[in-house]
Amino acid sequence: MSLSTFSDWLCIVGFVLGLPTVVATYLQAVKARRIAEANRRELIFSQDCLEFVLDTGDFVNLVPLEQLHTVPKPGDVVLLPGDGLEAGAGPYRVERIEYIFATEDDPEKARQPRQAKLTKAVAHVTNLLDGGWD
Repeated sequence: MSLSTFSDWLCIVGFVLGLPTVVATYLQAVKARRIAEANRRELIFSQDCLEFVLDTGDFVNLVPLEQLHTVPKPGDVVLLPGDGLEAGAGPYRVERIEYIFATEDDPEKARQPRQAKLTKAVAHVTNLLDGGWD
């Protein structure tokens, strides 16, 4: 077998192995983009809101930030309306607060370079009706 024939076979094997790898990589990139887009959509749902969630991840309530006079602190007890006693209404203790910031896109509102704005707050709460009075 000459070097030229060996080179031709090597190109064919490389193509046969390389093409599926490129296709698989492209499909994984498309999948990752869809997942990231879905995560962004969740953030947009509760954008500019204070979201109350249980430590299990269950959603309790959502309050627009513009309607709040103050944000509750850890240890505060809040009375959330829910959809009735069976669907989350009642007293909750705030365990911790997470704040999510984004860059200010409006140049007229940005007074500083790299100015950020509060886009979402998440209050992790414990239901006091479920034995959380400790």
